Amino acid sequence: MLPSLARLLTLSALLAPALAHAQSGTGWQACSGIADAAQRLACFDRWAASQAPAEPSVPATAAVPAPAAPVAAPTTAPASVAAAPQPATSAPRVPPARLRLTQRDGCREARFTELTRFWELEPDADCGTFGLRVFHPISLDLVKGDRVNRQPTSEHDTNNAASPVGYDTAETRVQLSIRTKLAGNLFTRDRPGASDSIWFAYTQQSYWQVFSPQISRPFRSTDHEPELIYVMPLQSARPGAWRLRLGGLGVVHQSNGQSLPLSRSWNRIYLLGGAERGPWELQARLWKRIPESAANDDNPHISDYIGRAEARLAWRESRENLLAATWRHSLRRDARGSLRLEWFRALSDDGQGGTGGLQLHTQLFSGYGDSLLDYNFRRTVFSVGLALVDW
Repeated sequence: MLPSLARLLTLSALLAPALAHAQSGTGWQACSGIADAAQRLACFDRWAASQAPAEPSVPATAAVPAPAAPVAAPTTAPASVAAAPQPATSAPRVPPARLRLTQRDGCREARFTELTRFWELEPDADCGTFGLRVFHPISLDLVKGDRVNRQPTSEHDTNNAASPVGYDTAETRVQLSIRTKLAGNLFTRDRPGASDSIWFAYTQQSYWQVFSPQISRPFRSTDHEPELIYVMPLQSARPGAWRLRLGGLGVVHQSNGQSLPLSRSWNRIYLLGGAERGPWELQARLWKRIPESAANDDNPHISDYIGRAEARLAWRESRENLLAATWRHSLRRDARGSLRLEWFRALSDDGQGGTGGLQLHTQLFSGYGDSLLDYNFRRTVFSVGLALVDW
């Protein structure tokens, strides 16, 4: 009974305003007594509007929220904020102390001298270890000799050809020559601006009788020449002055890989030196043959013919032209040896000032040792072709 009484009291409280409004004569009962239809409808509309629930009033002070108390900024930004990319600023960028190119490009910069680039005498000129470089020019030449060795001979009894072969004085010469640095900066770590190095090089030269179809165009001779070289920088380059740039030590084996009676070979150790001044470059070698027993010596007295010393003088006349002369001498009263004159003409200019690239190659040789089979055979040879000096 008590819950029913509570519900009745709640309903009475809700209907009290409407009953009071109706009893005041302003409710819908008052509208029903109006004769004019339009006015009666308008009265009902006003009464209906008065029954709609009123909107809750909002205090004027609630429209503007109270300012929040200041909060101290955290000393460390959250990880998500710290990782967010920051907008670019207009602050000037500080340039590096020196622009470093890639290792391959940097080691061939035009600011280095010829000997610095070739032997990588400075740390900035270092092209790294175990990469391939050109040693002597890689070349393909057409050759014309004043004569050709058709029946090679030697002062050893078993190294004389039994009969002549109909070789032509016109032939081609193919030369492959590469090197690689095995190690660098071994004993120069306390010398800023200097870098010594150990190199392995291999040179192969072949004379090919391509114009002799009657004898099936054979390779007349092929010489193999591996060598090991240590190079030490000495003086730094100085404009306008001759400077002894490097010294070195090498050991070299040379042979033609043939059997008797055409077998030829010898081994040498040599001292190496290099100097330069501006466009001029001078390199020299002085060697000593490693002795062999008389029974195994394919080419006795070879040093008396090919020589015991070599000097190469090169002049870079311009970016396109390089002239070189190589002189070998026996260093004996009965002077023998050879002279080689060369001209290299660049076919393209990469703008770097170096000696690399494909070049026109012209050569004049006169003397002994144009090949191992010709160690004791003197001849004069003119050749023209293409050479790859570097890549």
